[in-house]
Amino acid sequence: MISARVAVDATRRPIGKASRAATTPMPAPPTPDARLYRKSHNTASILCYQGHALMENRNGLVVSAVVTHADSVGERRAALAMLDVLPSVSHRRSIGADKAYDTRDFIAACRERHVTPHVACNVTRRGGSAIDARTTRHPGYAVSLRKRKLVEQAFGWMKTVGGLRKLRHRGGLLVNWIFTFSAAAYNIVRLRRLLPTAA
Repeated sequence: MISARVAVDATRRPIGKASRAATTPMPAPPTPDARLYRKSHNTASILCYQGHALMENRNGLVVSAVVTHADSVGERRAALAMLDVLPSVSHRRSIGADKAYDTRDFIAACRERHVTPHVACNVTRRGGSAIDARTTRHPGYAVSLRKRKLVEQAFGWMKTVGGLRKLRHRGGLLVNWIFTFSAAAYNIVRLRRLLPTAA
């Protein structure tokens, strides 16, 4: 399983090349659930939500999708919540994620749920990585790190084709519905590519 996040812009600024007066952004009406969030130190804060997707590695299908408030720990909480609602299986699961998930509490919570955390090691963080050799020594760890790009393809499709780059809706429940609907539409497109063609 792969979990990731995408910041979904909640402002409604005009897009396109028009006169200077027409492109001056009007103040967006307040969106009650959106929060100001900054994805990195090099970007400005924008009013947004965070969309999270849980994806299976084999076929690249989205298993679960949810939208939360934009904050620094929301992505880890959402990943654990999505893992909790998955049906139980007899074999051990794994979850692949980026460096933002390499925290001791997230790794411990995954192991409590009998999920192997295949998280990219964040060795530049003070205290080092929370992932140790008992996880990184297995060949499945390298496979999970390679498969992480599938979730980025889903987010790219949802932002361009699914229309999530600039939201046209307000309120957390409606944004969550649109995000989930867009993930389901991505699955249908992905299934079309996975099914064998009749010759």
